[in-house]
Amino acid sequence: MTSLQGTAVDIPTEDGIADAYLAHPGDGVPRPAVLLFQDAFGLRPQLTSMADRLAGAGYTVLVPNLFYRRGRAPVFELPEFIDPGARPELFRKIMPVVQALTPELAMRDAGAYLRWLADRPEVADGPVALTGYCMGARLSLLTAGTYPDRVAAAAGFHGGRLATEAPDSPHLVAGRITAELYFGHADEDPSLPPEQIERLAAALTRAGVRHRCEVYDGAPHGFTQADTASYHREGDERHWAALLDLLKRTF
Repeated sequence: MTSLQGTAVDIPTEDGIADAYLAHPGDGVPRPAVLLFQDAFGLRPQLTSMADRLAGAGYTVLVPNLFYRRGRAPVFELPEFIDPGARPELFRKIMPVVQALTPELAMRDAGAYLRWLADRPEVADGPVALTGYCMGARLSLLTAGTYPDRVAAAAGFHGGRLATEAPDSPHLVAGRITAELYFGHADEDPSLPPEQIERLAAALTRAGVRHRCEVYDGAPHGFTQADTASYHREGDERHWAALLDLLKRTF
């Protein structure tokens, strides 16, 4: 079995330096790249563990600290296990930072991450894949539409506000997407009600985007994150199967 290498890296952006985690097989062979967009809790051991699992499947994986403008990760002091009692106080601190990361800033950063990956010896030539969780699912969708020539596949899991009525709703980039998309939605998710699920699927269908959107029965918002009380083992296993299948088809 090929060993894995996981290292902390710094990525120059237009607004500073984004710290990040890079994982890849240790055999020196360039691999297809996967850009992993965090959830609202940020870059932490749970996400580096997910990156390691993807690297073990044969990919070079980058997990940037999307909140780098507020400091290096961990930006927030998190408990080892995030239970419901901890959430109100955590989100009081987290939400202003999430809201400050506007789509314009996030896409400017995404361009920097993609350029950085293109120059790395660990990364094979060609487009990359994306996967995102919670707020990261929105960024995965937006990045696929903003940088269509650089993105071959994009996935999002338990994403919220993917298809609102706002003029900057992520689903409105559908017409520019050339990648294949996959979305695994949480069941009965207040941040993604049925009308948004339908609106997203309709927009992708009208635009001719290759896609699959599925609702994971019984899986709550955050179902992939094992360091939270929202973790749902069945939903997480389904997520891994769907993501790896998408990557296999893509590369």
